[in-house]
Parts: sequence; structure tokens; C-alpha cells
Amino acid sequence: MGVDPVTQSNRQAWEEASRKNVAQFDDELLAWAASGSSLTDAERGLLGDILGRAPEVVHLQSGNGTDDAALVLAGAKSVLGVDYSSVATAAAQRRADKLGLPIRYVMGTVPGVPLADRSADLVYTGKGALIWMADLDAWAAEAARLLRPGGHLFVYEGHPALVLWTWDEDQPRIREDRDYFGRSLVNDTFPARGAVEWQWNLGQIVTAVVAAGLEVLSLSEYPEPFWRMGGVNAAAWNGRLPNSFALLARSAVRDVMPAGESVRR
Repeated sequence: MGVDPVTQSNRQAWEEASRKNVAQFDDELLAWAASGSSLTDAERGLLGDILGRAPEVVHLQSGNGTDDAALVLAGAKSVLGVDYSSVATAAAQRRADKLGLPIRYVMGTVPGVPLADRSADLVYTGKGALIWMADLDAWAAEAARLLRPGGHLFVYEGHPALVLWTWDEDQPRIREDRDYFGRSLVNDTFPARGAVEWQWNLGQIVTAVVAAGLEVLSLSEYPEPFWRMGGVNAAAWNGRLPNSFALLARSAVRDVMPAGESVRR
């Protein structure tokens, strides 16, 4: 599958950021993975029953892999992480191997994940994933394709309004160069500055998930951002504004009849 120029540029930016993470924070990331602490309280609350059933998990855009370790330590039978960074997947695999956890990584784009249909009981994604999706409908369809009947999609992400807030510490303000309904923006805080982020509002995200045939079970908004820039204490993070959200959806449970069997009434 061909890769569009923006996606290819973003991929290069993510490779650069991943190299920086490995060079500067590899030991810290290993310790973080070992602690299993990267899942938020909100995530644990929404996923508790699902993880209690020891699901096989596919993590789309798996990044540094710390969430994968946390998912296994919270009950997942296994995790298969998918990311388009060779640096990120290789480093995450080394960490998982050192910790002896049932986690495997493959390189791949979304959509176009190199996995068979119905590979997962739980598709997990978020914390800076949807901003790299140029086609939200294709992303949702790919997640739905990977789910087994009755399986779940879970997204924990930065709130779409998050891009509007300044980092001023005295009071919340809206950036004059941002638009909630914008199509995209140039990231000015990313480690490889200049990457293009795609913007999706909550309506678009929910609609894409429903159009893919999934049933939305929960949609929650939170004042706490999933990531805080070190040394910054923005007033927009003080509990008054939305900074993250979680969505839980379920694939339809279908009864598959043996070939040639008719429905009995």
C-alpha cells in the first residue's frame, strides 16, 4: 500500500522522536514498563472487567510500549503492538523481552495492519494516536476488522479541544491560531517539530466508530491531560476544561450457524 507524503513525513518525524526517546530515556521507559503504571485510573476503571477475562489485545500505534506492559500486568493474555516506527517497535520489543512479558511487535501502518481478521478480543489505542490518522473512517473500519465478535475497541486520547488551550499558567486562554473545526495543524511541541496533526472532533470520532458497525458503550471526558510537558503547569489543566476522553465500543455478537442449517422458529 502506498503512503501519502504527509504520512511519510510524519513517519520520519516519529522515527526521529523515537530515536531521541531511546537515546535519552530508555532506562526510564524500561522501569516505567516494569511498574505497569502507565494506564490511568480512568482506563483501569473502564477496562477492568475486560482485562479480567484475559483478552488477546492488539495495540494500534503502540509507540514506546509502556501501555502494553501495563495491559499484560493488569490481566491481558497477550499484546501485539503495531507501529510504523522501526525504532519504536525494536526498542519496545527489547523491553518486553527483558521483562519476560507476552508482547510482540510488528511494523505496520493503520489502515493496512498486517494481521488477519478477528485477531483480537480488545483493540486498544490512543494517547496521541488519532492525530496521525488522515482517514478516520478507514481507521475505524480497520479496528472493527481486527475484532472478534463481542470484542471491544478502547480509545483513550487527548480531547479534540486540547489543541485550543494555551500553556499560560495564570489563566486558561484559547490560542488565536487554532480552530476546533480545523482539518489539521502543524505541531509546534512535537520532538521532531513540524509534523502535521489531523484534527477530529468528538462527533466525527463517534460517527466513524458507529459507521464501522461498532456499538458505543461509553464516552467520557476528563479534565486531566494524558501527558504534561515537563516544567509546565498550564491553567487549562486545572480541572475546568476537557483535556482527554475515553471511548469504549463493542463489536456485534453474532451467532454463526453450521453450513446448511436453517433458522428454527
